[in-house]
Amino acid sequence: MNCYGPLAAWYDTLTGDIPYSSFADFYEAEFARDGGEFRLLLDLCCGTGTLTAELCRRGYEMIAADQSEEMLMEAREKAAALSPAPLFLCQSAQELDLYGTVDAAVCSLDGINYLPGGDLGEVFRRLHLFVRPGGLLIFDIKSPESLRALDGSVSVDEDEDLLCLWRADFDEEEGCLVYGMDLFEREGALWRRSGEEHVEYAHTRRQLRRELEEHGFVAVRFVADGPQGEKGRIFVCAKREE
Repeated sequence: MNCYGPLAAWYDTLTGDIPYSSFADFYEAEFARDGGEFRLLLDLCCGTGTLTAELCRRGYEMIAADQSEEMLMEAREKAAALSPAPLFLCQSAQELDLYGTVDAAVCSLDGINYLPGGDLGEVFRRLHLFVRPGGLLIFDIKSPESLRALDGSVSVDEDEDLLCLWRADFDEEEGCLVYGMDLFEREGALWRRSGEEHVEYAHTRRQLRRELEEHGFVAVRFVADGPQGEKGRIFVCAKREE
């Protein structure tokens, strides 16, 4: 099944409780804490581009990358009236390839959790290439404990024209949460069914620190009281070596 295919058109409807402005506030607080100049940013795994647009409205020049064409279509439409418009790239994190460097890279809402442990090194290697010396990398993950807590859970989201049913199972051998989603979209008097499967990997602090430091990032910090910290979200802040 596809990941972020049929779901793309409904993603914003189903995630209306995400405090994007709080995420942007967190990033800006980290920029101020560092004291450097931050103008050009990369939003990695940008999804439907809500955070991209928020940062753009705050005066940042934005590059946004995602591997889902469907999510990028939503993001481009959302950013149509912004000036200067963000540059959108259809790229996976493992294949990130920019034309130059950015002052900071951010990756929000579990983007790093979607990477198998064996891919972390390649992604951090590429980010080291494209974040300027002294620049920042900030991303968030769901803690391993919060992912395991979802094992066996079933949830339903619905509005007038959509019913979304998802089931989650934690695979201890692979260290990942696998959840299948069934979407039922109203089409006149009928409903159209589609499905997706998502996999999120549990990454430990020790593993992340090791991979970051091996690939040229220093001053690694873990922040558990950032936005949605009560839901098990941990922010990871690191500096690209000078």
